[in-house]
Amino acid sequence: MPHMPIASETPSEDGCDQRFLEDYLLFLLAAASASASAGFHHIIRDHGLRVPEWRALASLHDKDGQMITRLAALALMEQSAMTRVIERMEERKLVERRGDTRDRRRVRVYLAPAGRALADALVIEARGHEARIMALLPPVERQRLKQSLAYLIGALPNNPLLINETGPAPDTP
Repeated sequence: MPHMPIASETPSEDGCDQRFLEDYLLFLLAAASASASAGFHHIIRDHGLRVPEWRALASLHDKDGQMITRLAALALMEQSAMTRVIERMEERKLVERRGDTRDRRRVRVYLAPAGRALADALVIEARGHEARIMALLPPVERQRLKQSLAYLIGALPNNPLLINETGPAPDTP
């Protein structure tokens, strides 16, 4: 199995036993995400989507009728950028915007039939892609990795899973 050395395993050229980048959590998270996502992002592009569009579809697949504020948080992007993404998706008949029945000032985003079909197909592909990546890990590490990441996300401020329709939940820092 391929293995990236961590700082304590590989001395640097100047003889120091500590390398920063190879042991830096934020780099490791970003590198793992980029490497793991690359193959699936190719699949998304083959379906004519950009990553933010996929993230919006996946979010709506889980819970249809969300507001752009929440979709932006889950897609890890600014609300104004997500508004433009939703506009493009609406033009392509993947989503539709409707007024909120309880608050006419709000607009909710729903999957259109073509968007639902595409989201359903891509979720199946995403689960297969994830299974192939997780198979690279020893079985005991698979669940531990997800639990550790979920714990870390929950412990950090600005947790995108806690962003509700109107912004961060009141109990988040």
